[in-house]
Amino acid sequence: MQLPPPRGPLSTWLNNQLRGVQRPIEISRSRQPFADEDLQLALWIAYELQYRGFDDVEPDAQWDPVIIAARTHWERPWINWLEANCRVRPTDEPVAAQLRAMIEADDGPRLAPYLRRHATREQFREFVLHRSVYQLKEADPHSFGIPRLDGAAKAALVEIESDEYGGGRPERMHSELFRTTMRWLGLDDTYGRYVAEVPAVTLAVSNVMSLFAIHRRWTAALIGHLAALEMTSTLPNRQYAAGAARLGASDEQAQYFTEHVEADAVHEQIAAHDLCGSYVQQHPDAIGDVLFGARCALVVDNLFAEHLLTEWAASPRYLRASATATGRVAERVAGTGIEG
Repeated sequence: MQLPPPRGPLSTWLNNQLRGVQRPIEISRSRQPFADEDLQLALWIAYELQYRGFDDVEPDAQWDPVIIAARTHWERPWINWLEANCRVRPTDEPVAAQLRAMIEADDGPRLAPYLRRHATREQFREFVLHRSVYQLKEADPHSFGIPRLDGAAKAALVEIESDEYGGGRPERMHSELFRTTMRWLGLDDTYGRYVAEVPAVTLAVSNVMSLFAIHRRWTAALIGHLAALEMTSTLPNRQYAAGAARLGASDEQAQYFTEHVEADAVHEQIAAHDLCGSYVQQHPDAIGDVLFGARCALVVDNLFAEHLLTEWAASPRYLRASATATGRVAERVAGTGIEG
């Protein structure tokens, strides 16, 4: 994968730094970080150095202290926004019960029902294109948590991640199943292919879990984030599968979605009770961060869903979002109780 083209001063500075052109660090002053094209791209590039990196960047750039310092500066407005909009107060209930209550109270945009009943093939293709930014590295961010856990919590995370990686069978890896869906829709299934084309809010979906993955301080948020994904997966994936079948997908082409209907019905129990429950037993003071991570997953995913539905309502043949389109989502979010 090559470095994606910059979208502003932060990503321009970072690309130059990675190519050996040194300049003073650019500092982010974003007020709406989830919609900031330049900020989210710069963070995505900085985080990707901890995953697979870039063909045109030296591997040692992963530990460039100047880049790490810049990333720390850029994360501040992003973390502040997440804290302001996603922090919740724990109760005396078990953490699994609190996670369940949080999810049941969430009334985000109804993207899955739309894809099931109404989406055109082009709209379904657009949805899969956006999702590929994360799905082609599915499980990798949460796997950062494995060496940071002990006992039952570690065993639970390994059990979930083993399924995500196909249980030792490469063709069963969820990222590979997703590639089959991409090829059905005529998409390029190369890792990172569409990073340069998706908007800030799509990058934010990936960046929030990378933020929690990269920093040991956010381990509790990382497992809470995973729990929210697993606990909200079964019903939407059943609807995605139905939508794909309606649009002509074969069983194999829709298998990514049907696989998650079965697997995540089990994973949600493991994630809520064995993973988060065990971790909170070991670290009672971490319950707030577990819930914070879960809430971040819900809020950012809702922003992504709102973005697609808003654009499809405005233009049924909308294919790829622009910075202006993401700005319209920010305006709508301002009226929903989620502060920009």
